[in-house]
Amino acid sequence: MKIGSSQRVSGRSYLDGQCLIAMPGMTDTRFSRSVVYICAHSEDGAMGIILNKPAPDTRFPDLLVQLDVIPSEELIRLPSQAERMQVLRGGPVETKRGFVLHSSDFFLESATLPIDNGICLTATLDILRAIAIGSGPENAVLALGYAGWGAGQLESEIQSNGWLHCAADPALLFDDGIETKYHRALHKIGIDPAFLSSTAGHA
Repeated sequence: MKIGSSQRVSGRSYLDGQCLIAMPGMTDTRFSRSVVYICAHSEDGAMGIILNKPAPDTRFPDLLVQLDVIPSEELIRLPSQAERMQVLRGGPVETKRGFVLHSSDFFLESATLPIDNGICLTATLDILRAIAIGSGPENAVLALGYAGWGAGQLESEIQSNGWLHCAADPALLFDDGIETKYHRALHKIGIDPAFLSSTAGHA
């Protein structure tokens, strides 16, 4: 059995709204054991958000103050959703820029990108303000930076068995079980992580 042979980009042209799962042999350490949600994919390239790498020493309430979204004295009034909002290391590109991946119950004209199955991406301060006052989306995570691929690059990596892919679901995107997302993503496509590790690099 060739791991990944049935998971290549066949049956659909692009992977918008799908999750990539890094193979154990991934040579780029920035993506080791990563689960990446693909926000955009076309003949020009692809863009995604890493879902299972927390941003080190970074809290959402602190970012709200740093970005002048709210004054520090307003922190005690933050809704519980904002208090527990995850901040992810979304990828190695534009690491100082924030991207909010969220449910489609929040939408800003000319600012929100609908992706697939009720999932959207917004990269403006307006959504942070909305979350801070309790009028934001029901489900959301903030990613600092993103993962990007040039034209044909992602397809080449998949063909070289660098990535598997699976359907996304709200738990993979939004729940706080970050440490289990890699194994859960593999289980979605019927792969035992222990078996994958032992056969990596073999046909």
